[in-house]
Amino acid sequence: MATKHGAAIRPRRRMPVVATVVSAVAATCLVAAGPQDGSCRTAPPDSFWHAPVDTLPVHPDSARYVASIGAAEPLHPDFGAGLVDGQPFGIPITVSDATVPESKVTLDIAEESDPSGYRIPQNAGIENGPASTGDRHVVVWDRALCKSYELWNATQQGDNAWHAGSGAVFDLRSNGLRPADWTSADAAGLAILPGLVRYDEAAGGLVDHAIRMTVPRTDQSYVWPARHQAGAAKDDSLPPMGLRLRLKSSVDTSGLGPQALAVAEALKKYGAIVADNGSAWYLTGEENPGWDNDQLNALKGFKGSDFEAVDASGLRQSPDSGAVAPH
Repeated sequence: MATKHGAAIRPRRRMPVVATVVSAVAATCLVAAGPQDGSCRTAPPDSFWHAPVDTLPVHPDSARYVASIGAAEPLHPDFGAGLVDGQPFGIPITVSDATVPESKVTLDIAEESDPSGYRIPQNAGIENGPASTGDRHVVVWDRALCKSYELWNATQQGDNAWHAGSGAVFDLRSNGLRPADWTSADAAGLAILPGLVRYDEAAGGLVDHAIRMTVPRTDQSYVWPARHQAGAAKDDSLPPMGLRLRLKSSVDTSGLGPQALAVAEALKKYGAIVADNGSAWYLTGEENPGWDNDQLNALKGFKGSDFEAVDASGLRQSPDSGAVAPH
């Protein structure tokens, strides 16, 4: 791919109907759960991640964007329990509640990455497992310092040392965005952690944020809150990085199980954010043995035509801040 950071198209993988195997990575990582005292959430309350978009106007180019992503393509939760083709799926969230030593991280795209400040536990999970050949994201939720350490194409190189394609350190109490035109561990230059569907929140019946999503091709542009593009072509029929889409309010979600319903209702209220190139309508969530794959599979009954792009420009307060404008 011609861009510095753009994931290859993810192959369509079959979600197992019944998960019977728990991955070794999930077993060794701490299970992600919200802090009990509310001291470190994954994004500030006034962040764009938590901004409802259910009453915002439909984007004037909505039909073109949906068509280019794939109006007939099914929604696909790219996370769950167990293994697919011998690998865990979803992005593992490694939770750290104690300050660990700073890790040595070398980076291919050093000019757009944070050079230091990563504190990655020895047992940190790698997306799809340590032998995978995919995006190999590493996401660490440091609740002691309230930061997120995120790497793309990460490989562990001995004790406390990593190599990655790109990386970023996010202060989870700040709405500051990355410098304009900088990538992160995501092609849109955004944090990954706040956009992941976590098991604990879905199991509790409330996903209160927008969800990270991939699409096959993007325009060579980005819109707030994204900071980076990884476009396949200069084509305004393609969605830009950072585009917000929502599940239409008219879509019937009443037949879904509770985990899937929490995801669908979040897609109606908070929508999905185009954050990377990959397969059409792939939602990103946490790898966790608690997921009910039968429930998540029901989300595949929705398709692209059930979505509409949103004009979220009215949410922006400042081009360099992820805080939404007060209403």
